Amino acid sequence: MKNLKPSAATQKARVLLVDDHAVVRFGIAQLINRQTDMEICGEEEDAARAMEAIGKLKPDLVVADISLKDSSGLELMRNIKAQHPKLAILVLSAHDESIYAEMAFRAGALGYLMKGAEVEAILTAIRRVLGGSIYVSEALGAKMLQKQVRGQVESIASPVGSLSDRELEVFQLIGRWKGTRQIADELHLSIKTIEYYREQVKKKLGLNSATELTQAATAWVQKEMVPGGKGNS
Repeated sequence: MKNLKPSAATQKARVLLVDDHAVVRFGIAQLINRQTDMEICGEEEDAARAMEAIGKLKPDLVVADISLKDSSGLELMRNIKAQHPKLAILVLSAHDESIYAEMAFRAGALGYLMKGAEVEAILTAIRRVLGGSIYVSEALGAKMLQKQVRGQVESIASPVGSLSDRELEVFQLIGRWKGTRQIADELHLSIKTIEYYREQVKKKLGLNSATELTQAATAWVQKEMVPGGKGNS
């Protein structure tokens, strides 16, 4: 996708959008470009092109989804932190924050916001992350604070909550009808490693076959997405 070059005469914060839905990018770009303190410097739909754009455009902030075209948003965040450790990242996603937010923070994000949030919440999140602070919703913030104050791990409401970050990534991609080789390519791991994760997921979820794994993953992906999200597209 053609990138917009930032103006040399402006001091606006430069934001790179990474989302595989053009309609979402258009809406966020319209919102950001109406502000006096920020502007869109580029848009991409997959991780590889996003990394190239970061190197060329030098954005101040990356706003990215968890699921991207043929790639993982979490993997993108890990790569950004490895190559551009000072670059701020805000996640804007339809994926449930109660499951994915902590994963995103561990991958390098400073903020997590659900798609469908109010305009003011989006702008607040962007400005807070640009300022180097963490942003979470009030609900998630209260939940995380409760865990810290109590000093105990919350009971796992769903067996899926027992999966590691990588296992959950693999489970989600299975639910989006990705094959083992596709998942390996997307996560930059070997096929043998993906097969190991598949077996671990089956054991943890009490599944007996590849068919049961695919059915469970597909059902979870469809249920986990909020209304208006991307589902398993």
